[in-house]
Amino acid sequence: MKPSKLQALGIGLAGAILVAVVVLTGVVYERVGQYRAALDFPPPGKMVDIGGRSVQLSCQGSGVPTVVFEAGLSVDGSLSWSAVQGKIAAHTRACAYSRPGLMWSDPSDAAPDGKRVAIELHATLINAGEHGPFVLVGHSLGGLYVMSFTRHFGREVVGLVLVDPSHPEQVERVAGLMTESRSMLSRIGVAFAWSGILRAAAPVLLPQAPHQSERDARAIRAYAPKSLSTQLAESDSTNRTLAEARAFRDLGSRPLVVLTAMAPYTTAELRGMKITPEQGNQVQAIWKQLHEDLATWSSRSRHQLLPNSGHNIQFDDPDAVVDAVLSVVNTVRTDQRPESP
Repeated sequence: MKPSKLQALGIGLAGAILVAVVVLTGVVYERVGQYRAALDFPPPGKMVDIGGRSVQLSCQGSGVPTVVFEAGLSVDGSLSWSAVQGKIAAHTRACAYSRPGLMWSDPSDAAPDGKRVAIELHATLINAGEHGPFVLVGHSLGGLYVMSFTRHFGREVVGLVLVDPSHPEQVERVAGLMTESRSMLSRIGVAFAWSGILRAAAPVLLPQAPHQSERDARAIRAYAPKSLSTQLAESDSTNRTLAEARAFRDLGSRPLVVLTAMAPYTTAELRGMKITPEQGNQVQAIWKQLHEDLATWSSRSRHQLLPNSGHNIQFDDPDAVVDAVLSVVNTVRTDQRPESP
């Protein structure tokens, strides 16, 4: 028996009410989540004004030079360095920050690229009263960001550590094996972050890393809807950042350490890159060659392969990062030590 028009109208109205209730519940869930994030996970360090916008900066320890950490294309901001910053701070000043739009920092008013990141980081440091000389430490895409900082503020940079860094030519070098892709699901998730969908999925999307505290993992998930939006914007600007990075490859005699992750790609990583294990070996060989080239950008460099570490070396093998940073710090101190009469 077919339902009457009145019954059909009632069913449609009930469905609309159900959808409205689900959407409203999601919106409330997201708003409450934002409130709880601010309450449960206040920013470490301090918020620095850089012209009407605030950037989170956390500095520890004392001494010269000051080590400045730059995260890669990730959502964890300054917490990307939680497993190494304290160990470095036991020997010298060490600062980590969250780029605009990540974690506690206000979003930028411009599209992110190497020059923009460099300018905003410099403003953050100077306005916070942190001055060079700086040793810059950059992970992944952050490696190109610290190269840009060196290009624009080179007088203040005395050494660098590049942690499994990006390379200006990486896209074309691996084009025959894999193509860069940006998930449509990620775009949909970011577009509907207001509905609470990203917050609900955060525990699955962002598992706790090795040598990462549970509290840090929870904080990263709490700010995930905001940070993932910024990560997507940075990802969309990657080609511009890579193109810009081609213009500067001369670090002179600044001490440089390049760390390369050489652990075989996991099944999940291969699936994400849509390549076979054999192709994975080829990509890794190209990655090693690109890092060998990076090491030639300074006349005083060291290239270290880490056979048991994945891309996030600062979590997989934090001591390797600490050793590399302290080796550069000690070289800088030796360079600046007055000669004996």
